[in-house]
Amino acid sequence: MTENPTSYERPQAGVDPADPRGALLHTPATGRTPSSGLPAQARSGSGESTPAGTSVTPEGDGGPEHSQPASAETGTHRPRPAPEAIPAQPGTDPDGAGRGPGGKERRSGAGVPGGRPTPMRRDGDRLRFVGAATRRIARGIDLDEIVMGLCRATVPTFADAILVYLRDPLPVGDERPTGPVVLRLRRTDRIPEERDTDGGLLPAQAPEPAELSSLTSELCEVRPGGALAEVLRGVRPVFADAPAARAALPELLGDDGEAIVPGGRRAILAPLRGRRRVIGAAVFLRRPERIPFETDDLLVAAQLATHSALGIDKAVLYGREAYIADELQRTMLPETLPRPTGVRLASRYLPAAETARVGGDWYDAIPLPGSRVALVVGDVMGHSMTSAAIMGQLRTTAQTLAGLDLPPQEVLHHLDEQAQRLGTDRMATCLYAVYDPVTHRITIANAGHPPPVLLHLGGRAEVLRVPPGAPIGVGGVDFEAVELDAPAGATLLLYTDGLVESRLRDVWTGIEQLRERLAATAQLTGPDHPPPLEALCDEVLDMLGPGDRDDDIALLAARFDGIAPSDVAYWTLEPEDSAPSRARRLARGALARWELEELTDSVELLVSEVVTNAVRYASRPVTLRLLRTDVLRCEVGDDVPQLPRLRQARATDEGGRGLYLVNKLARRWGATRLSTGKVVWFELNRS
Repeated sequence: MTENPTSYERPQAGVDPADPRGALLHTPATGRTPSSGLPAQARSGSGESTPAGTSVTPEGDGGPEHSQPASAETGTHRPRPAPEAIPAQPGTDPDGAGRGPGGKERRSGAGVPGGRPTPMRRDGDRLRFVGAATRRIARGIDLDEIVMGLCRATVPTFADAILVYLRDPLPVGDERPTGPVVLRLRRTDRIPEERDTDGGLLPAQAPEPAELSSLTSELCEVRPGGALAEVLRGVRPVFADAPAARAALPELLGDDGEAIVPGGRRAILAPLRGRRRVIGAAVFLRRPERIPFETDDLLVAAQLATHSALGIDKAVLYGREAYIADELQRTMLPETLPRPTGVRLASRYLPAAETARVGGDWYDAIPLPGSRVALVVGDVMGHSMTSAAIMGQLRTTAQTLAGLDLPPQEVLHHLDEQAQRLGTDRMATCLYAVYDPVTHRITIANAGHPPPVLLHLGGRAEVLRVPPGAPIGVGGVDFEAVELDAPAGATLLLYTDGLVESRLRDVWTGIEQLRERLAATAQLTGPDHPPPLEALCDEVLDMLGPGDRDDDIALLAARFDGIAPSDVAYWTLEPEDSAPSRARRLARGALARWELEELTDSVELLVSEVVTNAVRYASRPVTLRLLRTDVLRCEVGDDVPQLPRLRQARATDEGGRGLYLVNKLARRWGATRLSTGKVVWFELNRS
């Protein structure tokens, strides 16, 4: 039910009184004419007008509705809701059909054609209309809802048509727009054509207004010092017949726009002023056969324009804040997950609510030397901008510590120290795991976080037993790591407590439900095929009920494929002059076993250069490892922490070209510092 203050006539029995209001503008068919009959102004037998006491209350305000008596004439058209403020035309009731006994007027559909509005004759009617209209406008949250609320509240109760122009782009807050002021036609609306009970158009008495959107210009540049700029600067609504408006409307509507503006006071131009500046304009129109606007209608237009402009201003600010929150959360979480060797990854993140789009939950996957990968999930207390900022700092710290190749328990220890430096009340939970695809083992350390769940290939879901530990930020506690098997085909699920804990269930009940959900999902694909990762994440989130969204949710799923022992070749080389030649020979033999002889020349050259750089400065044995996956990866490790840097050798230099060759021939290459030295690696395509 709308809140437009309208007067309703009782429909005939068996007839649906529904009537669409404020439909979107549409192009009328060729030759189509508007509805006939304007509402007749009922008169008493002595010729006096209807007393003011018969005015109706607005719909939705709890007032009574005037209804048609049961003895209404038969054969009349189906009555329709009748908005106020559009006057009745005199002389349409010559035979007194709208009068009751004794010549008294009856407020019925017998005397007033259905679907025609009755005028607002008292200030109380206008106040009720403004109250209902502003409530409808205030219900909108975003820009489109507010503009639509203005249109639907105005048409047809106050005007027959409306055009809403807004600045493009709309200014946000206190920012000062640069460049010329441009208004864009945001929305148009008008009274829809009416039909009789048989579906045909009612007979016409006046030509239908031309199509608004086709005759008005979409963009309008407000010229400084022009007539439109003066009207907008004045802020107050003006009639179209005022000298300032007559000069401003062609500038706003375009050369052909004057055709839709009726003569007399049947159009109002109302600037839309927000908190700081004018943000647009609205044009209210009435048909030529209708009574013109009155002076008090300028106050109504001013109220509608003010409430709409302030609502639009707030909607723009809310949209900017939501955009900032989304961008903040997006940049603090991984934009894309890496593709480390031997493991596949999938993730999900859900905020606590649409009004709280940022929070302290995070996840991460960090490639480590030796084809390993660190899997991290954490949860900072709260879900606010402060929690998101702390989360960003802890995530950056975790990435830096992972790059140093520290053990998981040491990473949590340094995160605990960092949280204490951020503040005494900065608490967080975190789970840090390192997966090695060569050994098929995973090392896990926990800081007060819910335990992970491992889904085996056969469909069995297991809650891993890891020491719970104290949350990060407590200080003065030790963290313990455990090493567990990570068989090929298994899936490890890391999550935050928002997935398993809510007001309706405790955390251990939620963990058990999660375990059962994973096992049931695995049964659908059979014992020999693990469920797809993306579908598995969606199934896990589907377990959430309507009351289970109390906190943010971060989810990270890792499918362990591993690297078979037959695809790994590992050697130790003494730091001596013969090490490069021995490395070339060993690499050549491994490529022959793997039937990759076409890569022999490139691999021998690159291995020789990298091993030569390593043995030149190393004091301990150098390691050489080849991995055959979708690419061929070579890793050379030594005990020197300084990382090599690519440089441009001069023509007179005898060295300095080794990394240049690696950079030109390899698919990718890099160097990673370890706690015991460094690893230099490169990859080559197998085909």
